[in-house]
Amino acid sequence: MKAVFRADASLQIGTGHVMRCVTLADALAAHGADCQFICRAHEGNVIEFIRSKGYGVHALPNVPAPGAGSTAPDPATSELTHSHWLGATQAQDAELCAPILAAQSPDWLIVDHYALDAFWERALAPHYRRLMVIDDLADRPHACDLLLDQTFGREATDYHPFVPAACRLLCGSQYALLRPEFAALRPYSLQRRAQPTLRELLITMGGVDKDNATGQVLQALRSCRLPADCRITVVMGATAPWLDEIRKEAQDMPWPTRVLVGVSDMAQLMADSDLAIGAAGATSWERCCLGLPTIMLVLAENQRKIAEELCEAGAAHLIEVSTLNNQLLIVPDNWEPLFLGAMSAAAAAITDGSRVAQVINALICRVRHAN
Repeated sequence: MKAVFRADASLQIGTGHVMRCVTLADALAAHGADCQFICRAHEGNVIEFIRSKGYGVHALPNVPAPGAGSTAPDPATSELTHSHWLGATQAQDAELCAPILAAQSPDWLIVDHYALDAFWERALAPHYRRLMVIDDLADRPHACDLLLDQTFGREATDYHPFVPAACRLLCGSQYALLRPEFAALRPYSLQRRAQPTLRELLITMGGVDKDNATGQVLQALRSCRLPADCRITVVMGATAPWLDEIRKEAQDMPWPTRVLVGVSDMAQLMADSDLAIGAAGATSWERCCLGLPTIMLVLAENQRKIAEELCEAGAAHLIEVSTLNNQLLIVPDNWEPLFLGAMSAAAAAITDGSRVAQVINALICRVRHAN
């Protein structure tokens, strides 16, 4: 089986879309699939990371935006909230992808991009056998055979107006695309939370953190009454623009603080942490799988639904970046065990990380039945 992924990472987009596609590619490759990627070379891309995982990457150039010497305006682009993430019009993007897909003739084209919809998908339909869409928004039409939305509380009915009647829908956090080490470490992680305490604090604001939420969190923590023996671990991506500043700030924190870049053992780091302060992105499901209590920040409006629903379920405590200093100070009883224990239990109930196999089966079975 051959699969081609279309996903981007950038300073604006972050790395979450590509990372969950890599997770799916790893699972497919373990079943013998040939996986390749198509990515635009945005500033902050992770193309070399994908290649380091052993996957071929077809890099798309940035092209002039509409009105800047480009071709005719794209009739679909203006309707999509995230169209500016693409770095081109949908028509331009499809034109560049067409010869790549024609040469590969994939069994599955797998798309994870808020700036693409049925307009792009139909334009490229002659060059792939089936289409899978990974989405979180349920806000635009798709011409796909399979759609995955791992949002907590998402119902298949949310997509009925947007997909063909024959499309198979995998909706809800139970389908979270997590690497196998998260499910493997779940028993250990949950067991060590039987007696909650705060000794290890993990800060992870995504692979990019273009607005330096990490720095704001570190500044706010200076006024908090963390345990004297608390240790802080900050995880950042190699392309994070504030990385050097964070490294300097970490040296002057009241508690031992280390900054890790491009970690390969995130599951172990989370399992060994007592509390996370993190963004409401794709790593939300990783934290839930491991029952890791989380103080959650919304860094983009498309994260708000995830954050609010996890907060309502008791799986996270939501605070706003704009009032970070005041809100961290009034976290219930300054990180008391009861607070951590209740959040851990609620988070662990969201997903156990075991359903990736069902996603793989859905992809492989469709190909087998067609042969």
